[in-house]
Amino acid sequence: MSDGGSSRDGSLFGGNGNFSSLCPNGSEWVWNGLGECAQDARDLSSVILGLLSIVCFMVSSFPQYYKSCKTGNMDSALSIWFLLLWLAGDSCNLIGSFLADQLPLQTYTAVYYVCADLVMLSMYGYYSLRHKVGTGEVGTNCGIVLINNIIRLSAFSAVQPFTTKEIIGFTIGSASSLLYLCSRLPQMYMNFRRKSTEGVSYFLFALVILGNITYGLSVLLKNPEHGQGEGSYIIHHLPWLIGSLGTLSLDLLVSFYSQKIIHLLILR
Repeated sequence: MSDGGSSRDGSLFGGNGNFSSLCPNGSEWVWNGLGECAQDARDLSSVILGLLSIVCFMVSSFPQYYKSCKTGNMDSALSIWFLLLWLAGDSCNLIGSFLADQLPLQTYTAVYYVCADLVMLSMYGYYSLRHKVGTGEVGTNCGIVLINNIIRLSAFSAVQPFTTKEIIGFTIGSASSLLYLCSRLPQMYMNFRRKSTEGVSYFLFALVILGNITYGLSVLLKNPEHGQGEGSYIIHHLPWLIGSLGTLSLDLLVSFYSQKIIHLLILR
């Protein structure tokens, strides 16, 4: 979004233009490698946390890949709606990141999200075909109520106006955050219906939680551009913050508390 020129003048895989004039006192390796301007410790911390979040998300899928190959029951362990909504959310995230001119690291992470989702869905399809026995999947409709208190953030500083391109990107980003929130519900429903979490890797959700925390912090730590206040910066990045930090409670429930609650239901 319109966060200024210095951190957005880089190309997708590196900075272009005059480094000394566009990013004075900045880190040259960040500019050349990521196309982002990091001029102080806060900016550099944002970049490091962003890179850490990418590592977490890259690693997060492998425990589920391994567990699925080991147990061979991925099609019965994971909800297809969980995977499809996750892919839809990641796709909207990627498109919105491009259109809304988000931080370069946000775009890199979004590209990896989509690739990892496609691999996960391919594995689901493979095991589903192997175990095809004519059983039908019941889809669940999600009804989600979202907060309407966002406007209060603008009280702290003037919000920079959105361009038409940014409005489209912001809208798609908002759809992405809604899909992320909805995606967890089918998996939670499936766990309760089966009264089991067998075949679901807890490391998948644990690493996703860590990745979302570092991703959200990397966005929050980034310095606003010249002429942009903190409140305006937060509003311009809000859908992506909700999509990362807003899903933490649901991921915690799936990864740490589902099995305990299921045991309580079994004992009743």
